[in-house]
Amino acid sequence: YTQVPRILNPIVNVIEAIPRLAENSRVAELIEKSHGTVNDCQLDILQDFYKHAFDGSGADNFYDAGSCIDGRLTSAWNWCNKLDKKAYYPIFKLAGFTGFDGSFKN
Repeated sequence: YTQVPRILNPIVNVIEAIPRLAENSRVAELIEKSHGTVNDCQLDILQDFYKHAFDGSGADNFYDAGSCIDGRLTSAWNWCNKLDKKAYYPIFKLAGFTGFDGSFKN
């Protein structure tokens, strides 16, 4: 269960950094083209996380995934492993994201 903050803290940091990032006109343009508004960008990230981080994915089958917190952690780590394929990944990088196990650069 010590993994939960390692997953959530970087996501929270990015969500909180988006308005500050959008003060830069080039980043604001990127956000507008990809997501519409700052709020929409934040919602896109959160909706994708909540949709996929608890869906039972990441295990070889439903039974191995489990139905309790361990199964949800498997799904959450699976989402983390696919982050670099997401349309909003550049926002994570601009916010200083380096990984779920490393430091968070400002």
